[in-house]
Amino acid sequence: MKVLKFGGTSVGSAARIKEVAKLICDGKKNIVVLSAMSGTTNSLVEISDYLYKKNSDGANEVINQLGQKYYATIEELYSTESYKQQATELVNSVFDYIRSFTKDLFTLFEEKVVLAQGELLSTGMMNLYLNETGVASILLPALEYMRTDKNAEPDPAYIKEKLATLLAKYTDTTLFITQGYICLNAYGEVDNLQRGGSDYSASLIGAAINASEIQIWTDIDGMHNNDPRVVEKTSPVRGLHFEEAAELAYFGAKILHPTCILPAKLNNIPVRLLNTMQPEAPGTLISNATEKGTIKAVAAKDNIISIKIKSGRMLLAYGFLRKVFEIFESYQTPIDMVTTSEVGMSVTIDNSKHLDEIVNDLKKYGTVSVDEEMVIICVVGDMEWENVGFEAHILNAMKDIPVRMISYGGSNYNVSFLIRAQDKKNALQSLSNVLFNNK
Repeated sequence: MKVLKFGGTSVGSAARIKEVAKLICDGKKNIVVLSAMSGTTNSLVEISDYLYKKNSDGANEVINQLGQKYYATIEELYSTESYKQQATELVNSVFDYIRSFTKDLFTLFEEKVVLAQGELLSTGMMNLYLNETGVASILLPALEYMRTDKNAEPDPAYIKEKLATLLAKYTDTTLFITQGYICLNAYGEVDNLQRGGSDYSASLIGAAINASEIQIWTDIDGMHNNDPRVVEKTSPVRGLHFEEAAELAYFGAKILHPTCILPAKLNNIPVRLLNTMQPEAPGTLISNATEKGTIKAVAAKDNIISIKIKSGRMLLAYGFLRKVFEIFESYQTPIDMVTTSEVGMSVTIDNSKHLDEIVNDLKKYGTVSVDEEMVIICVVGDMEWENVGFEAHILNAMKDIPVRMISYGGSNYNVSFLIRAQDKKNALQSLSNVLFNNK
């Protein structure tokens, strides 16, 4: 059995839903994970914002606008009045439910319930369309098997047990439709796996059923060797190691959610990235196989802040690093890059929420300087230290770019550079020219 996940763009219109239906009806046993139709989650976030502000008129206006999009999709998607009626009743019930929150107290709990409605709509409409076309698909409610524990982490044992029980009821069924992103938490409340969590859902489901393959369908032909929005002449990477894909996803390759990788990696289930607009394209296969001595791709992470702490007392002060890291921990602010010397250290963060407090606390231990509007450039491939020469090759590509920090050795798959945002395009293009285009 395979798990096929389709993002919001892939199910963003009646035409796209019909195309996805063709792809998933291949006669094989599949579990299909769907995101909300493109734009829906953003609208639900906007509705929630109005409800927090107790502006029911504003919320209702956005609800009405979103409803019109769905009614238009229904008219185009279904060919019979019976199924148009069923889909309309589904949409009406969801939007009436959302409207009910305009009358009462609105909290984070209610917001998560509202945000779950997008996936419930897309899966319900897809299942109805498949049934109308004669396909015997079954709707698997994610809220009946997808759960997080008290640490807000997925509960693999629970997911595996509940999903097996549900699937056992339909031994003759080959096609199942389910929601990505949404789940219950340890207290039985509606929750979610955060933005981009449909990738995570697919990976968790794949691990739970020991799938033969997990497919992530988007609107791009696999993961490219550089950012096609910034760089000329990029091309898809046909094979990546799980660690390489995780590095690229974390450092800016938006096609894949970073957390998606781990369940598939631990269970040795290959992940294939495919393009709904070009279904015949081979895409990118992510597995535990490593292509030795090869640089695969480059990614960039924006909105980085660099913080340098200089301290004459750092020399031989074994507790210095611990004190610095505890400050970031106390403000729940992750660190991306770290470099150290005998007289100081530099770190980068991508969250400025507690920047002033962090800097203020760091001043207890030394002189602090901050550089904003920075970018991390990440070069990914087989970076084993025994591979002679590739560092020089990468550095040669960066020879005309001012570099604030370099990080190497933290993993066997990544060399990272911190540069100014204004130098990002030149750095990415130069890396492509030297590493991939041989210019």
